[in-house]
Amino acid sequence: MTHFTIERSTALPAAVAWGRLTDWERHGEAVPFTTVTRSGEGVGSTFTARTALGPLGFDDPMEIVRWYPPDGATAGHCRVEKRGSVIAGWAELTVIPTSEGSLVRWEETASIRGTGKILNLPTALVSRRLFGRLIDRLLN
Repeated sequence: MTHFTIERSTALPAAVAWGRLTDWERHGEAVPFTTVTRSGEGVGSTFTARTALGPLGFDDPMEIVRWYPPDGATAGHCRVEKRGSVIAGWAELTVIPTSEGSLVRWEETASIRGTGKILNLPTALVSRRLFGRLIDRLLN
């Protein structure tokens, strides 16, 4: 498993940053060859990231298991568990209100099932870059 954390400060109010980062379908706009579909919002809802190039691809189904949007001066927190047969792990999004806007923290643990530790380093390097760019794009 690979573990990484990305933090960004933004001038956006916490509620606005939260709304942009939890607009799951927009994640597909920043991840190559990926589309995202969603059913519902909040705890128990699911979404699936489908990554494919032509006929080759895989689904990454996820379920929201914690959902606390920011409320005034209170931080927002969301935990997503990966439920698919290809990618295992979880992701947590925290959006903390600050006097300048908000602080965003994306923490994730992920692995490609059946590969052991062999892909941990490449997965970590690609994931940090990919999710860093994703967060930057969604916040701008």
